[in-house]
Amino acid sequence: MELLYKELTYKIRGACFNVYNELGGLFREKIVDRALTEELLERGLKVDNQKRIDIYYKDKKIGTYVPDKIVNDEILLEIKCKPILNRNDEEQFWKYLKGTKYRLGLLINFGAQNLEIKRIICDQARNNKSTK
Repeated sequence: MELLYKELTYKIRGACFNVYNELGGLFREKIVDRALTEELLERGLKVDNQKRIDIYYKDKKIGTYVPDKIVNDEILLEIKCKPILNRNDEEQFWKYLKGTKYRLGLLINFGAQNLEIKRIICDQARNNKSTK
């Protein structure tokens, strides 16, 4: 089975590794976020920063989510700079993803000893399964 957005994910991961190799876990999230935007743009990708996304429940708007980045209007990016990602970080991001039209999100932690990139997929089959 082919990975969802395989080539785009590869480019994003490359940009993340470049930023991590240059800045490591030494800087605050805002600095890393800006550097990542530059890396993504250099790769010819479209980047929307802090774009508001409506969250729906049973086809009714119930709130708004503001992801750190949306790349090529296909993948949500959530940036962290902390020693370790915990289960709450992943669950919260998955819930946000579930309430949007997007199918793939990357939860990226630049603050750990090694760069962490978690692929989080949300598709209709998973949504139906999780509501039963």
